[in-house]
This record gives sequence, C-alpha cells and structure tokens, in this order.
Amino acid sequence: MQAVLGIDIGGTSIKAGLFTPEGELLEERKIPTPALTDDAAYAVVTDGLAKILAAHDSAPDDVIALGLDIPGPVADDGTVGFLPNIKLDPEGLVASINAAFPNATVAFVNDANAAALGEMWAGVARGVSSYVLIALGTGVGAGVVVGGKLVAGAFGAGGEIGHVTVNPAETRCCGCGRKGCLEQYASATGVVRLYLEECERRGVKPAPVEHATDTLTVFRALAAGDECAKIAVDQMCEYLAQAMAQVSCIVDPAMYLIGGGVAGAFATFAPELRRRFAAHALSTCKDVRIEAAGLGNQAAMYGCAYEALRLRQERLGE
Repeated sequence: MQAVLGIDIGGTSIKAGLFTPEGELLEERKIPTPALTDDAAYAVVTDGLAKILAAHDSAPDDVIALGLDIPGPVADDGTVGFLPNIKLDPEGLVASINAAFPNATVAFVNDANAAALGEMWAGVARGVSSYVLIALGTGVGAGVVVGGKLVAGAFGAGGEIGHVTVNPAETRCCGCGRKGCLEQYASATGVVRLYLEECERRGVKPAPVEHATDTLTVFRALAAGDECAKIAVDQMCEYLAQAMAQVSCIVDPAMYLIGGGVAGAFATFAPELRRRFAAHALSTCKDVRIEAAGLGNQAAMYGCAYEALRLRQERLGE
C-alpha cells in the first residue's frame, strides 16, 4: 500500500499522520521527541513513524511522500529559515528521513502555509483555487493560495500578514522589531492585552485572565456584557479587517479562512469582522467569503503531507 506521512513538528513532540494518497487519514499519533539535532533524536522520529506504518501492515519502503511543517519561514526553494521556537537541524533530520524512507519525496512547509494546504486537500477550501487562511494564535500567520498553489515567497515571508503595519502610531515594539503590526492586536496575546489595557484605562476590575493568551476568558466576558471586552474584540476586528482589505488588493482571494486558537470564538466576532472588512475593502472585493477553517489543529499535518505528495507528482510529471 502506498503511504503518505504528514509530520507536525512541535517543541517537545511531533504529531504524525498516516494518509492514503487520496487524503484519507488512517491514523494520527503523537511522538515525544528531544531536540531534533542529533542521530539519536532522529531515530526516535523514524522509529516512531515505522511503528505507525507497521500497525497498518505497511513498511518504510511504501512511503512515497513525507511532509514536515515547522514554525518558521520556508523559501520557494525549500530552504528553512530562522527557527526561534524550536531546536531543529533540518539538514540532519532530512538526511535521516531519506535513509529510513528511501522512496519518499520529502517537503518542508511553514506551519501556517501547511494549514492552508490542508484545508485545500481535505477541508473548507476543497475546490477553491484562491484563498487565504489566517491563523490567529499566539501570533498571527497566514497561508496564501493562488491558482491552487501556495505562495511561499522568495525568502519564505509569503503570508506574513501578522507583520502588516496597521497602526503607524504604535510605540510598543512587535516581536519582529517593528511597530504597529497586526500581530500586536489580532493575536491571542494582543486581544488579552487590549482587554486588560481597556480595563485599566477605565479603572474597572477585569475578568480573571489566567495567562497572556487566555482569550477564552475575554470572549466569555464579552458574552456576559463586559464593555471592555467588547472594545478589545472590536479593535481586533478593525485591525484584522484593515489588513485583509490590503491583502485583497494584492491577492484578491475568493475566500478567507480564519483558524488558530482565537478562531474558536469565530461565530462571536464574525459578523463584526465581515462588517468592518466591507467598510475597508475595495468595492470589487467586498463579496469575499469569510469563514472558519475546518480542520482545526490537524490542518497543518494534512497540508504538509499534501505538499510532499504534490511535489512528488510534479517531479514525476504527473
């Protein structure tokens, strides 16, 4: 049986999915890993993958495509950029994977880009050739698909919507070193910060926020009629709508998909986001669909598997 593997690389573990070439997920399994920087760590990964295959009467030689997604930029030529949040030697890991799975085409994909591809393969964007997936999590990232192909960019920065400047008057620095980036307002961290700042400005006691990305508490406060939560979420929608309107002038997608942790409250803020987008967008772009992503935290795993399979087909001229 031909098999495809999608590997979602995290800081302390990987999430591996075994797929058919048609996109059916046969099994998902988490494999705890040390820092992926030496042969012993690579063996943990390859041995774990071999066990998944064996559970389905498959062998390493049956793997025709293997995709890995990482939290960092990946350029058009597959070069992996700076990885600030994970210890990983890409070249060493790929060499080990190539040795363990000799028939597999291997592809690296940025995690937000992988999520976008996953939605195209098996999610809400199936059959849609032009769309943008925006992941609202600890940060803000996006995957841009045009004509059915991912736009990674020459330097791997394609889709970095989180670093579109939406507030030139901002004095606080973003993590990228610039100021006024969308990520400062539309990420989980940004929404919580906006809420706490508004409570402080008004001199009112905030809802019991448990940590810096606890948007669940903010949205619960919004549902309970908390005016400070409403202002914070309205600001998030305003800045996100501004950025999306600019993206539409360049890419003109048929659809935006909102994913990531903040998207769990999509139904709550979707009407306001759509209203503000329509107010900012070029008139020809106002009818774009704005929907919730469908695959949740499996999207990136699907997407990197799909990209490896697509790359194999491209190389074979299929």
